[in-house]
Amino acid sequence: MASFVDRAVLHAVAGDGGNGCASVHREKFKPLGGPDGGNGGRGGDVVVMVDPSTTTLLDVQRHPHRRAASGKPGQGSHRNGAEGADIVIPVPEGTVVRHPARAEPVADLIGDGTRWVIARGGRGGLGNAALASPRRKAPGFALLGEPGDSVEVTLELKTVADVALVGFPNAGKSSLVSALSAARPKIADYPFTTLVPNLGVVTAGETVFTVADVPGLIPGASAGKGLGLEFLRHVERCSVLVHVLDCATEEPDRDPISDLRALEAELSAYGGLADRPRLVLLNKVDVPAGRELAEMVGPMLRDAGFPVLAGSAATHEGLRALSFSMAGAVNADRAARPRAEPPRVILRPKAVDDAGFTVQRTEDAFVILGDKPRRWVQQTDFGNDEAVGYLADRLARLGVEQALVAAGAQPGDTIAIDEVTFDWEPALLAGVEHVLGRRGQDLRIDGR
Repeated sequence: MASFVDRAVLHAVAGDGGNGCASVHREKFKPLGGPDGGNGGRGGDVVVMVDPSTTTLLDVQRHPHRRAASGKPGQGSHRNGAEGADIVIPVPEGTVVRHPARAEPVADLIGDGTRWVIARGGRGGLGNAALASPRRKAPGFALLGEPGDSVEVTLELKTVADVALVGFPNAGKSSLVSALSAARPKIADYPFTTLVPNLGVVTAGETVFTVADVPGLIPGASAGKGLGLEFLRHVERCSVLVHVLDCATEEPDRDPISDLRALEAELSAYGGLADRPRLVLLNKVDVPAGRELAEMVGPMLRDAGFPVLAGSAATHEGLRALSFSMAGAVNADRAARPRAEPPRVILRPKAVDDAGFTVQRTEDAFVILGDKPRRWVQQTDFGNDEAVGYLADRLARLGVEQALVAAGAQPGDTIAIDEVTFDWEPALLAGVEHVLGRRGQDLRIDGR
C-alpha cells in the first residue's frame, strides 16, 4: 500500500536554451547569400499540475530532483533548434508551493488542471539571420541560449474537504468515516492510529460531500506538540468542523466538556477557523456509561450554542441524523461561499522596473541589476568581438552609461553585471577598446 506524503521538497532545474547559429548561405554562383543561422530552441519548463487521480506527494518525495530537457541549437538554412520537452509533475488538489525565501506561498493550486511553472526554461539564442539589420547586414555572431532556472521549493498538501472530524486521539473519527462512507481507514484501539488524513465521500439525500478524518488533536497542538501542526494544516480548507467527543474514555482527567474546551482552544490559537460552523457528536453511546454521560452533558453543550447529536460509530446509531446535519451545514456554507470557484493560483508578485535596470553602489563596484542586462550578458559570446560590441550597443540604448554617470561612477571604477566585471571608461559604450574581465579572465573587447 502506498504511503501518504503531504510535504516534499522539490529540486527543479529547467532546460537551457539552445545556442543560435552563425551561418552564411552559400550555393553555386552565390557564395555569400547572406546570414541564414537559425535560432536555438527554448529549454523545457518544470511544471506542477493538479491531477484528480493523484492523492499524495509520495512520487515527489521519491524523485525530488527533476531536470527538464534543454533546447537544441539552431542550424544553417534558417533551421531553428527544437524546444526542450517540459516536465509536468502531477500533484493533488490543495497543493501549496512555498519558496524558502518567501514567507507567503508562491502558488496555491485549486482546481483540476491548474498549473504552475516551478522552473522556467531558458530562451533560445537568436541566430545571425534574426540579428541582421541595416547596420549589421551579415553578423558574424549569434546569441547564446539562456540558462534555465534552478529552484528548490517545498510542496505542501492541505486537504480539500467539506467536513473535518476534529477530536482527541482514539475518539472514533476513523470509525465514523468508515461507517459514513466507503472509505476504509486503519482503525485500532490505541491513540494516534491515524497518522495521515483519510477522506470519505458521504451522500445525504441530494447532497454529496467529503469528510476528512485527520490525525488526533491534543493540547499544545497549535505550538507543534504531537501531530498538531500536521492536523491543523489539513483543517484549514474544510467548510464545517465536527467535534467528535469520546463519551466512553477511561482517562480520569478527561470528559466531553473539557475535551471540547481544549479543542476550541487549539483551533483558536492556530487561527483562521473562527468562522467555520461547528457540530458536536457525542460518540460511543453504545457503551452504557457513555450514553449516560451524553444525556447529561448534551443539554449543557446545547445551552452553550453548539448543535449536539449523539451516536455510535460501532452500531451506526444516530449516524443518519449526523450525515443530514453535516449536509445541511455544508449546503449553507456553499450557498454563502460558492465552492464552484474557477481554478486559481496565487501568483508571485513581480517588481515593476520601468527602466529595465538599476545601479547599486557597493564598496568595491557599481553593480548593474536588472533582468535585461543579466540576460544580455548570459547571451553574449565573449570570445567574439562582434558579439561583445553588440552587447555594448544594447547597454548604450538602455541608458546604462548615463545611469552610471548619475550614480557618481568615475573612469576606472569597477562595474559588475551578473558574472562580468570591467573597469569602466565612459567611452566604452560609444565604441572604444576596453578591457573586460569575466570570471577572473581578462578579455580585450572592441565595442561597436
